[in-house]
This record gives sequence, C-alpha cells and structure tokens, in this order.
Amino acid sequence: QVQLVDSGGGLVQPGASLRLSCAASGRIFSIYNIGWYRQAPGKERELVAVSNNSDAIPYYVGSVKGRFTISRDKANNTLYLQMNSLKPEATDVYYCKIPLSLVSWGLGTQVTDSS
Repeated sequence: QVQLVDSGGGLVQPGASLRLSCAASGRIFSIYNIGWYRQAPGKERELVAVSNNSDAIPYYVGSVKGRFTISRDKANNTLYLQMNSLKPEATDVYYCKIPLSLVSWGLGTQVTDSS
C-alpha cells in the first residue's frame, strides 16, 4: 500500500549537481523517517542522509556534509536529495528507504560518471 519510488539519476561529470527524487505513497511522510543510501562499485551500501518525520536536524554522512541536502516536499509527498560537487564512481546507485530492517529495498537510481 505504501511505497517509495526513487528517480532522478543520470549521467554526470565530477563537480556537477543533480537532484534525486523519492516519491511516496500513503502517509509515509507523517509516519516514517526516510533515508538516502548509496552503493559505489566495489563498496558496501552506506547511509548518506536521513530526513526525519519530526523537526530533528537531518543526518548526513561525513563525506557529503556541505555538498548534499535532503529535504521534503510534504505537499507532494516527495523527498529530495540535492547533490552538489559530485564525486561519482563509475556507477553509484542511490536508494531511498525507510531505515527499518524489515523494509525491503527498491530498485534504486543510478548516478553514472560521464567523463
């Protein structure tokens, strides 16, 4: 009944900017925190940012602080990840997900180095 659909990936050059979107259904925004995760080639998937359903300050992993911004458009039930000064690997895959162990992963969206 509730689901998250991520999108917005594409081909980018190092230093460029890109905004990822995560569209929610149901009442996800009013109930759950939502995180953005990243998996680089040859590396384990990592949590990069979390948007809270409360007024708590968002979480960012140290490597993206000052470059990435997570935000919510509550009117449209959409979560965004604004990524600036990108340092892409050959292909990074980003996922939005409720950070609960029992929640399954979606398809993810690819951010690919075009250089």
